[in-house]
Amino acid sequence: MERAILFQIKKTNFITIKLYMLSFVIKLKYFFEKQGFHIASRLADRLGMRANSVRLFFIYISFVTAGLWFGVYLTIGFLIKLKDLVRAKRSSVFDL
Repeated sequence: MERAILFQIKKTNFITIKLYMLSFVIKLKYFFEKQGFHIASRLADRLGMRANSVRLFFIYISFVTAGLWFGVYLTIGFLIKLKDLVRAKRSSVFDL
């Protein structure tokens, strides 16, 4: 009997902690969403633009930065391959 009561108490405490953490995560998500949109709005007000244009700019610039590093990665790969082709040891003139 005591074991069943103790298990029930532990289970309810776990559920309470789980609900508290879930509530905390939701509040934290809401805070960051609210502050993020507020930053775009304040920046748009200072620049005399629409907030929608500022948000689109941030979206476009994130794609550009991701694409830029992918281009750098491909360029470095090409240069390494080119270096290997130039430095390859050839046994005769006819291996070109």
